[in-house]
Amino acid sequence: MVLLIEPNLKYFCDVSNGILDVNLFIKMKLAYITYQMQEKYTSGTAYDEDAELLRFLKQKGIHIEQEIWNDPGVEWAQYDLAIIKSPWDYHEQIYEFYWWLERIKALDVQLLNSTDIVRWNSDKHYLKEIADAGLNVIPTLFLEKGTTPDISGLFLKLKTEQLIIKPCVSAGAKNTLSIPIDAIETYRDKVFELLKEESYMAQPFMPEIADGEWSYLFFNGKFSHSLLKQPAKGDFRVQHYHGGTISKVAATPEQIKSAGLYVEKFAIDTLYARVDGVYRNGELYLMELELIEPYLFLNTDSKAFQNYYVALTEIINKNGK
Repeated sequence: MVLLIEPNLKYFCDVSNGILDVNLFIKMKLAYITYQMQEKYTSGTAYDEDAELLRFLKQKGIHIEQEIWNDPGVEWAQYDLAIIKSPWDYHEQIYEFYWWLERIKALDVQLLNSTDIVRWNSDKHYLKEIADAGLNVIPTLFLEKGTTPDISGLFLKLKTEQLIIKPCVSAGAKNTLSIPIDAIETYRDKVFELLKEESYMAQPFMPEIADGEWSYLFFNGKFSHSLLKQPAKGDFRVQHYHGGTISKVAATPEQIKSAGLYVEKFAIDTLYARVDGVYRNGELYLMELELIEPYLFLNTDSKAFQNYYVALTEIINKNGK
C-alpha cells in the first residue's frame, strides 16, 4: 500500500512498491518542464494539457513549479526532481538541450524520464536498436550527414514506390518529405542539401497510415489508455496542425501486449512512454517510441490523470527520492 496525498485529504491506493515516505514526498520540490510558447506548436489545440496536469498535481499537494527548460534564470539546484512535460522545441536547439541534460545530471536533480533515456530517444537511430532486438519497426535506412546517397537505390532496398524522408532529430513532421518514385530527380538536390545540415532517415510510405496511427500510453510501465490518430484526406501526417484527427479507441488485450513489448524492452523505468505505430497484416509496426515530450492525451480517458499520478508516486517511492 502507498499513501497518496491531496490537500486536506489522505487516502490509500493499492500499488506494488511498498509504503511511500509521506514526509519526504511533501518536502520534495519538483520542476515541471515546458518550453517557450510558440504558435506553431499550439495552433489547433483547444485543450491545454500542460496546465491541466500541473493543476492536478498541485491539487494532490505536490510542491511543483513550471519552468522553461532553457530559461537561463532558473536555479535548477533548488529542485529535487524535474518532470519533463513539453520541451517541444528541443530538436531545434539540440546541443543546448544536451547541455541542459548534463547540467541537470551534474546537479543531482532526478529527471523523469532519465537523462540517459531522453538523450537516447532524441535521435531516431534508436529505431535500429529496437529492430535489432527483434521487434517490429517500419523498415528504416539512415542517411548520414554529409553523404550523397543513391536515392533510386533507396526505393529498391525498401521495396516501395514512395519514400518518406525525415530528420533523425526532429518532431512534428519537421522537414519531412514524401517522394514518389517518378519524382526522384525533382527531390534529389533537395535531399542532398538537407543532408549537409544533419542526418536523415528513409522509410517506405505505409498505406496503412490511412487507417490511422495508434498511440498507446504507459505510465511506469503500466498501460493507461489508447487512441487513434488519422491524417487528413490526401495527407500522411497525423499531427493536428496538419489537419489530423484524434479518436479515443479502446485497445484489445492483444494490442496492449504488443505495444507493451517495446516498453518492457526499452522503457521499463520511465514515468511515461507512448508507443506509436500502424498495423500491417494484423501486426503492430513501430513508428516511434516517444520518451521525451509526447502529448499524453490525458483528457481522452477518465483515469489517465490518476494513472500518471500513481506512477509518479511509485517511482519516487522506488528511488527513495
